[in-house]
Amino acid sequence: MFSKACEYGIKATLHIAEQALNSNEKTGVKDISKHIDSPEAFTAKIMQILSKNNIVKSVKGPSGGFYINKKDLEKIKLSAIVKAIDGDKIYVGCGLGLSQCNEAKPCPVHDQFKVVRDELAKMLTNTTLLELATGLDFGLTFLKR
Repeated sequence: MFSKACEYGIKATLHIAEQALNSNEKTGVKDISKHIDSPEAFTAKIMQILSKNNIVKSVKGPSGGFYINKKDLEKIKLSAIVKAIDGDKIYVGCGLGLSQCNEAKPCPVHDQFKVVRDELAKMLTNTTLLELATGLDFGLTFLKR
């Protein structure tokens, strides 16, 4: 459903959010890529996108890295991460990837997929990083395999 870049972006952001709850330390690309099991160069590109879209903050230099202010965790929604990396195609695209699918000329799965797509949009816009990071912090959810 999400691109690989978006999956890594969500995982990276959650890793940084968990750091914000515990230590407020900056996290480098090497640590992030290791933690989310992503190639380092690919992770760096994803982090650049997240930083440009003000989802994470970055500081350059030897003591630099990526971080999220603890107070911002409640403001950042999963939908912002998805939009920054994948755009809005998940909200408007056809379930079969057909370019001409619409209400007037639906594909075979149009009606069923529309329900799933609408529920996904609702979940993404209602879920904050604080909720997810808290679940990770308390061991109620997991991020690593």
